[in-house]
Amino acid sequence: MTEPIFEITKTATFDAAHYIEQGPGDHRYRRLHGHSFSVEASVRGPAQPAGWVADLDELDKALKAVAEELDHGLLNDREGLEVPTLERICLYFADRLRPTFPGLSRIVVSRPTIGERCALAL
Repeated sequence: MTEPIFEITKTATFDAAHYIEQGPGDHRYRRLHGHSFSVEASVRGPAQPAGWVADLDELDKALKAVAEELDHGLLNDREGLEVPTLERICLYFADRLRPTFPGLSRIVVSRPTIGERCALAL
């Protein structure tokens, strides 16, 4: 029998502003605007000797700390988010969480109020 593989997930939220210099000069993406974001981080793997894949409390703290970096700020001002697409926001979270959680398997960033979502499989 193979060892069971589990996936645990925590969610955090943040609000931030951004603009994207893309398209015609009068395109709505170019105007400064904000969104409420939700981000999920998942860690996948076998249960460790402690009985879990990773400590959910530690994942929660780490995820919320990264969300706090972005909360109520201008995403464009962050290194790596100069063009703050959902894809780049996923990478931003992955880059910060992966050193502590080597089993990080997925990051999902969404803007629930407008029905948009991006998933990064790692």
